[in-house]
Order: sequence, then C-alpha cells, then structure tokens
Amino acid sequence: MALGNTPDRKIPSLEDDHFHDECAVFGVFGHDDAAAHTALGLHALQHRGQEASGIVSFNGNNFNSHRAPGLVGDNFSSEEIISRLAGTMAVGHNRYSTTGETMIRNIQPLFADLELGGLAIAHNGNLTNAYALRRALVQRGCIFQSTTDTEIILHLIAISEFSTVVDRIIDALRQVEGAYSLVLLSNDALIGVRDPMGVRPLALGRMDGAYFFASETCAFDIIGVEHIRDVDPGEIVIVDKDGVRSIKPFTKTPRHFCIFEYIYFARPDSMIEDSNVYAVRKRIGAELARESHVESDIVVPVPDSGVPAAIGYAEQAGVPFELGIIRNHYVGRTFIEPSDHIRHLGVKLKHNANTGHIAGKRVVLVDDSIVRGTTSEKIVAMVRAAGAKEVHMRISSPPTTHSCFYGIDTPEREELLAARHDVEAMAKHIGADSLSFISLDGLYRAVGEPGRNSQEPQYCDACFTGEYPIPLTDRQGGPMPAQLSLLTEQD
Repeated sequence: MALGNTPDRKIPSLEDDHFHDECAVFGVFGHDDAAAHTALGLHALQHRGQEASGIVSFNGNNFNSHRAPGLVGDNFSSEEIISRLAGTMAVGHNRYSTTGETMIRNIQPLFADLELGGLAIAHNGNLTNAYALRRALVQRGCIFQSTTDTEIILHLIAISEFSTVVDRIIDALRQVEGAYSLVLLSNDALIGVRDPMGVRPLALGRMDGAYFFASETCAFDIIGVEHIRDVDPGEIVIVDKDGVRSIKPFTKTPRHFCIFEYIYFARPDSMIEDSNVYAVRKRIGAELARESHVESDIVVPVPDSGVPAAIGYAEQAGVPFELGIIRNHYVGRTFIEPSDHIRHLGVKLKHNANTGHIAGKRVVLVDDSIVRGTTSEKIVAMVRAAGAKEVHMRISSPPTTHSCFYGIDTPEREELLAARHDVEAMAKHIGADSLSFISLDGLYRAVGEPGRNSQEPQYCDACFTGEYPIPLTDRQGGPMPAQLSLLTEQD
C-alpha cells in the first residue's frame, strides 16, 4: 500500500486523471549478473511505478540491499551500486505511492532475518484485510517498521510454526485476503506466487540456465529472457539448486484477472495471459468503432495510452488515423514554481494539439478511460481551440463507476465522474459533441470471450460493475476505520 502524493510533488498533467498501477516485481535465480539484470528488468517495468525502486541480492553469505526514491535509471546507473549487490540471486521492486510522502522504510523489497534465515519480499497488489491482520499482529507483539501491507505477510511468515520457508509462506497466505503477486528470496530459493484468483500478473522466464520472474514479459525482452509461461492463479513456483517445482496449495477458485491490465496498465509489447496487449487494445478499438462510430474526418488518440485502441478504431471505421495531439515526453517536474497559472497549463506542458491536422475537421478522440474527467475536459477544449469542427470522445473501457481495492491507485467513488453522471451529462461536462464507452460485452469480446458471464465474470471488472470478487473485509460495515490511514499505501 502507498503513502502517495504530497501537494507539491507534481503539477497536474494528463497522468493525474488516469488510474495508476501500484508496482512491479522482478526476480532472478542462478545468474552472475543477477542485480544488473534486475535493474534492467525494473527499467522496462518503470511504467508500473515511478516513486521508488529497490533491489535485494544474495551472494551465498550475505543479503545486500539498495532502495531509494526515484526512477530506476537514477538509482541503479552507478557501477558501484550494482557491484555492491553481488550474488546470483536478486529480487527487485518499483513502487507507485498514492497519498503521502514516499518514505525509505516503505520502499521494497522488504527484508527480515527470520529463524530460518533471511527473506526478502516484493509485492504487487493489495490486501483487503490488512487492518484486521495488522491489529492482531500488533496485539501479539509484532513490531512494524513500515506502513505497507506487505510487511504483514512478512510477520505472518515469521510467526508461523511450520518448519520450511515454503510451508510458512503457504500458512501466511491462507490468512490474507486480497490481490497479490509476490516474489520472495530466501537463502536458497527464489519463489513466485499469485493469489488464487490471479488478479495481478506474474510471468516465469529462463535464460542460460537461470530463471526469472517479472510482472510483465517486456522485462524479459530487454535482457533476452525466454518467456516460459505465466504463473497460474494460486500457484507457488519454487526455483532452487534442484530446478523448478510448482505447488498449488490453495482452494481452486474461478480466475479473475484484472481486465484493466489489457486496457491501460500493461505495456503494449507485453504478453499477458497468453495475449499480446497491443493486439488486444487494437481489438478493443475495433469493437468501440463497431458499437459507436460517428461520421468524422480523423481519429486522434490521446497519447500514449489511447494509441493502439485508436488504430483499431480507425481501421475498423475506415477513417484516417492522425497524431492530432503531440506528447512531450520530457516534462517531469516543472522547472519553474508551480503557481496557479502554471498548474492550469498542466496538460499543455505535456500535450499540444497538432493544429495543421485538426483545424476544420470532425475529430474522434480515443482514450482509455475517464476517471475524474478533468483531463478529458482540457483535452477536448484544446482540440476545439485548434479549430476542430466537431469533437467526439470514444473511450476504450466502460464507465468507471467504482474504486479499485486490489492494488490500483483510484480515487474514492464520489470523485469518479461516471459514478455521479450518466453518459449524456458526462459529455456535457467535458464539452464533447458526443461521448461513448465500449460496452462490457464488447470489452469481453475484444479479450477473446463471447461476452461477460454475469453469473461468474471471467475477469475482475469491479471498477465498472461494483462486483468485487474478493471480500473487502476492512471496508465492510461502513467507511474504512480511521486507524487504517496507516495502511493507505498500495504495493
């Protein structure tokens, strides 16, 4: 879980009105350049978390760690740092924090010396019974060093009475609820785990006799790792000197992979659940065009996340695809004091209308989602100011009406535009001539299903439907307890 945004951390931009994934994990077993490969893998996974990164390695005698706020390239570009992370085993983590400052004590991987030896853990996801578990552990005498729910897993492993690390991990995970993909490093093994519903992704790879785990396969591509397969929901994969073995100790449940990974979170060049993300996004755009095309002159993506869906839309509709909005990839922190005037220019600092291709045209804008609506409003106004005759907004996800509690940074429900307005009112709010979202069945068709099974949905789509497949224990019976403010950090 994450502490998140300080008021002056960054100026408003397009990214502030999108969901943000909460972290990336990576692991290596059996390679002489384990730490360097982990740093490269984390670099490829930078889109999943930009607030901090960390690596823990093991050289056969000692665990070594480097964790720091900032981007992977800033933290692990030094040869001196990589050389201090010696060993043939390593785990790494990128984090995206949400509602407070990033503190060193919350940067993963977390590490502890346990009765059975050292153990490092990196976590992508969110526990939905974190408050109840933490309260019980504190009452038992456990002393917490962070405000992350990941540390709860570490304490549960530490106090387990089972005799092996793997059995202790199983014992701990049988007590937690929520979504998680974990990579753990012990003295003699690298271990990858997905929750029984498989909400968050995790892939297994191999290169030169070494084995790798990663949140996405794009992290394998950067170092030439062969993608073997995804870790199955509820599966624990153990890699040690004897090879690779798999166990599935949890009660089998229907899988509910996060469908938003296809829409926005994953990198387009990744393979997720045996599907190429870019191809899926093009199919989503094509479905969107079949469902809601309007007479127009050009199709323009809201970059970068809207590009693949816009290509699919344009191909299906037979309308020219144009880069009518150009993105500045080098914004980061503003170089001047973020006054109200500069904050108002937030979108223009990152995106600018390509007037020569927009003026006088009927424009279809394609984006992946509308969250609060503030960015959509500014983008539509910018395109109109560039001379567009009409502006029609098409969204490659259904209306986002509910918050996510499974590891994604989302606003509270009352802040979501679709939770407060119907589509017609939303169109008026953002200033578009028309607004349409892909239907839920259309989205399911695009990811390879005949439609959504209302009795047992094939994916986690709670942000669109409010049907949460995993109990929200900490939130049942009313608002989250005030004490849970200590646990506001998504991992």
